[in-house]
Amino acid sequence: MDKLIGRDKEHAELERCLNSDRSELVIVYGRRRIGKTFLIEEFFDREFDFKYVGAHGMTTRRQLNNFLNVLNSYSGKKFSHLSNWDEAFYALEEYLSSLPADRKRIVFIDEMPWMDSGKSIFVSALENFWNGWAMSQRNIMLIATVYATSWMKYKIVANKGGLHARVTCNLHLSPFTLNETERYLATRGIEWDRYQLTQTYMVLGGVPFYYSLLDPALSLSQNIDRLFFNEGALLKLEFEELYNALFDNADLYTSIVQLLSEHESGMTSKDIFQSLSSKSSNITKAIKNLERSDMIEKWLQYGNKRRGAVYRLTDFFSLFYFKFLADNLSHDDEWWSNHLDSGNVFDWMGSSFELVCMRHHKQIKSALGIRGMATSLSTWQVKPNKEEGMPGGQIDMIIERADRIIHLCEMKFCMDTYRIKPEYERRLRDRSGLFRELTKTNKTLVHTFITTYGVANGKNRSIVHSEVTMDDLFNS
Repeated sequence: MDKLIGRDKEHAELERCLNSDRSELVIVYGRRRIGKTFLIEEFFDREFDFKYVGAHGMTTRRQLNNFLNVLNSYSGKKFSHLSNWDEAFYALEEYLSSLPADRKRIVFIDEMPWMDSGKSIFVSALENFWNGWAMSQRNIMLIATVYATSWMKYKIVANKGGLHARVTCNLHLSPFTLNETERYLATRGIEWDRYQLTQTYMVLGGVPFYYSLLDPALSLSQNIDRLFFNEGALLKLEFEELYNALFDNADLYTSIVQLLSEHESGMTSKDIFQSLSSKSSNITKAIKNLERSDMIEKWLQYGNKRRGAVYRLTDFFSLFYFKFLADNLSHDDEWWSNHLDSGNVFDWMGSSFELVCMRHHKQIKSALGIRGMATSLSTWQVKPNKEEGMPGGQIDMIIERADRIIHLCEMKFCMDTYRIKPEYERRLRDRSGLFRELTKTNKTLVHTFITTYGVANGKNRSIVHSEVTMDDLFNS
């Protein structure tokens, strides 16, 4: 377990389940490459009473044959044939019954959805195994990893049959934070400065597997070329593999994320429906599944708790793909190194830093000294109205405090201290006035700047009420 970085809550939950006085059904879910299998294998030091890995696209007959071979290797017996999943779980029950009963008997099923192929009756067989035998034993711990959150939602959590309310522990693995990213890379001998680590996060988005591919002997730009732009680059085809592995009807999902990649400020569900030709029920389901998989996030519009919420694409890998890879036909093996100083890349870093800040809103609250205070997060945007002479306005992140203070957050990524120009100060004052007028709020408005190295001194700095720097984002 020494290799585990972060995952403290998950570790504590697994420890609780291992030491409980009842049988435990544990579901570990999250997007592909997030480290579900690694977490379980490290926690149990790869020692299980039974472990089986589901295979993608394999027929039920072949899955059963594989299950039989694995069961025979663990049990030392020779179960001759398994006709269906009912027989498979009966055989597993017979084997587990032969083990010492004075400890938890650990069963690990990796990639469980891939076992549920076609009309395989897998879920009903699992129900019979768990309800008919495992629960009564009080010392079975069944851990299953699930890459497809839609499968977990509709086959397990919302199951109206025997598995309804039987899951005793749900563990959702989210991407690493900046703090966890820094700690993980340090274990691999990569100790870049925090400016570079933040850039790395903009590309790889806290997904542990992607970080494991970085070469400590290369610079950041060389690594990006190696992973994305070199001939045979390791992650050049990852986008299609990612969505095809996560979702059925992957084309609809990629259409939604591509659409959101073109609208950095987000889109309402109504806007998404109007832009796509698929049935609305399919779109609704796809949006929910993308949100559960940490690909997109839903942000409420300030002052409107139900209507007008916007969805943003927040998977950094997908954003990077659409920005620099999807239409890149240059065949330049060092494309990133050759375009590192381009305006296109600087614009991308600016918008990506905003998402980095939004993902680390807890660290921002801590830096402001309000982590323990009740707050709400929202966004705000209004389109210009030429007929009424009203300008438009947008605030990507708003933190509203219980003590009637509202932080209007400005997020700036730059190579040194950020200097506020006179015209920008005027624009901020005009925008806060527009915000107060349209929202009718009488609460105190403060401008909070979140920057890499702070705000430079100058006469326009008076607009800044509070500051958060890049270092604050790296706090645990």
